[in-house]
Amino acid sequence: MKRAASTGGLTGHQYRDLIASYIDHNYGQHALGPAGLNVYVEVALGKTVIGKDRQVDVFLVRPDDRKALAIECKYQDTLGSVDEKIPYALLDLEALWVPGCLAYAGTGWSRGVLHALEASRLAAHCLPDAATLARSKHTRELDHMLAATFGFWELVLPAAKRFKRR
Repeated sequence: MKRAASTGGLTGHQYRDLIASYIDHNYGQHALGPAGLNVYVEVALGKTVIGKDRQVDVFLVRPDDRKALAIECKYQDTLGSVDEKIPYALLDLEALWVPGCLAYAGTGWSRGVLHALEASRLAAHCLPDAATLARSKHTRELDHMLAATFGFWELVLPAAKRFKRR
């Protein structure tokens, strides 16, 4: 199972803000210049699959080409009802008109839901260090989603792995 060092329990809003802060710190315009991302939180974005008004936790837009990514954030530190919402959240992400993913962390997921999250191409485990907001093995899955969506491969591929002809 994918686990990071304990952050001492987070609320859903605190986890959302941690993800938004992490992305802004590493991929925002102040970090990458004009190619960087604008980070928004709690954005109204159409309807859900059951017709409710949708609120996206974190919404990213790269201004130079208008590419976007919607991120739903789920943190679960104790066993509970969030498990039951995961299949719906993944289905709802598939229905978006823009690319989307579910960022998740915490130690309270049931074994079945954790397996579904780990197997889903729409889910990314991410638990940044709140003190440093540095990229790490605990943010790698979300980093790869951002690279795939926005082309930030040079930020996630290690230079030491680049092939060199001898």
